[in-house]
Amino acid sequence: MTEKMLGKIVNVYLGLGGYQDNCLGIHFTFESVKDKWGVSFTKSFWDINSIQCDAYTKWDEDDRRNAYADIMIYISKLLKDANVKSVDKLKNIPVEVTFENNTIKDWRILTEVL
Repeated sequence: MTEKMLGKIVNVYLGLGGYQDNCLGIHFTFESVKDKWGVSFTKSFWDINSIQCDAYTKWDEDDRRNAYADIMIYISKLLKDANVKSVDKLKNIPVEVTFENNTIKDWRILTEVL
């Protein structure tokens, strides 16, 4: 079952987080405006100073560089959509979060109310 719910960004930061705090990227916490839910979301990839690429990884350094580039493009779009110039200004921005079977599937900034 897919469900869309309204909320806001209550925490956002650029840095280490994700799996055992070994992923570099942008990390969010969303909460509902009225429905008493909260959920986290991250767009990140293995940190170059924490996780080594070796024969056992399913990715290589080019994959890591491409992931980092994708994260920066993602952040640029978020800043544009929210009409702000820095990540910290995304806090309290209204969002629509899409859940599928009680798991976050996607989210977007509510540009139409900004």
